Amino acid sequence: MKSIAAILLSLVALTMPMIADAQISSFRHVVLIIQENRTPDNLFQGLCGTNRANCPYPYDVQNFGINSKGNTVPLILTPLSSTFDPGHGHSSFIQMCHLNTTTNQCRMNGLPSVNCSLGKCSFQYVNPTDVSPYVTLAQRYGWANFMFQTNQGPSTPAHEFLFAGTSARDSADDAAATFVAENPGSTSVGGCLAPLNALYKVISPATAPYESQTVNSPLGTFCFSHQTLASLLDGHNPPLTWKYYNPGAKSIWTAPNWIQEICQPNSSYTQCTGPEWMKNLVMTPSHVLSDIVACNFANVVWVIPTGQNSDHPGVGHTGGPSWVSSIVNQIGGSSCTDNVNGKLIPYWQDTAIVVTWDDWGGFYDHEPPTLLSLPKLGQGDYQYGFRVPMLFVSAYTPVAYVSNTRLDFGSILRFVENNFNLGEGALGYADLRATSNLSEFYDLSRVPRPFLQISAPLGSQFFLNDKRPMEPPDTD
Repeated sequence: MKSIAAILLSLVALTMPMIADAQISSFRHVVLIIQENRTPDNLFQGLCGTNRANCPYPYDVQNFGINSKGNTVPLILTPLSSTFDPGHGHSSFIQMCHLNTTTNQCRMNGLPSVNCSLGKCSFQYVNPTDVSPYVTLAQRYGWANFMFQTNQGPSTPAHEFLFAGTSARDSADDAAATFVAENPGSTSVGGCLAPLNALYKVISPATAPYESQTVNSPLGTFCFSHQTLASLLDGHNPPLTWKYYNPGAKSIWTAPNWIQEICQPNSSYTQCTGPEWMKNLVMTPSHVLSDIVACNFANVVWVIPTGQNSDHPGVGHTGGPSWVSSIVNQIGGSSCTDNVNGKLIPYWQDTAIVVTWDDWGGFYDHEPPTLLSLPKLGQGDYQYGFRVPMLFVSAYTPVAYVSNTRLDFGSILRFVENNFNLGEGALGYADLRATSNLSEFYDLSRVPRPFLQISAPLGSQFFLNDKRPMEPPDTD
């Protein structure tokens, strides 16, 4: 006969949701970790292994390039803390691409190789020991051989594509292939908060491959008005939650600042006042770690690092691999759960983590992008850009999975749209132009894999207790 205590325990168990290795029908959380300015050839030579046995297959990583004279140039070993910062605006894309107008394909041989012996050329690769946590993540989870940034330019438009699928001011401009192509000129503040007469470079079929210059006059000229992935989440029934972790209320990397409906600037266009902006933007990136600890994790989060942890070259910092690993480890080791159909599912078992880099940073990469149109005839004047690394981490990703699908930032948006039943391509921008949705990286019918900590020099407590003044992710 059972004891009274045993009976009571049985009754309690029957009335509580169960923690189980149950399969899920979709991810409850999607985390987009966005690092700075690298290519696969530059950052992931460590995937090749001893004697390069794993390159170019299964990992499409090359350790040499072709310079503007047609000569083969070995990539030069540099530390992650290298101080050389190559140009990576649209004009740098045009130079490196060296377009073959007959085939409409980049030759990938437009860069000079002078000063390489001094570590001051684009033909570089990072010492694999400096980025071993990244290599571990790729080897344990998913790696994209053909992930391209959507835009052919630097951080500001790249972050707009990652947040909204376009760097156009509105839907009509996007349809006309008219995009803000560069970081704001003469100011570190952009979008709705740009000062009067700030200069912007815009590309369109009428001017390509060059840009026209537009002035922010009157105020708010570059306060965009169009849907974003965040607005799709808000419009879901019931509404889905999102957070944007970022080191600065007026940073050019704060993509929501460019959206009128989210920012809702004050009358002087100096401050975002919108309730959605106030609720969802977090100006300390490390708070993503504390929110995970507090079991206060939104459905979709964008994580923009401080400059100390962004991987951006030129400033001597090396925190990026540890920073990314700390987020993955915090999720993987979390005791927090979600109630999914009466069962308690740990964060690790219902979270997908996508790590990508916002642009190529001016470093050499050998894979040519697919251009979406012939010159001066549409979207191809600014899409796609060069390859950037991408990792996909989840409990349902096969070990060392390698995708050979051609992807771009629009593919990430389609993944989120598909996962949360928002309608793939619902924005009508890069998400509609993309043809893939990252579905190859996971199989939710699989038994979820247990999490193993990623070894890194610094752990989450370092970032939670870091009192250094936050630097911007980029110095450009």
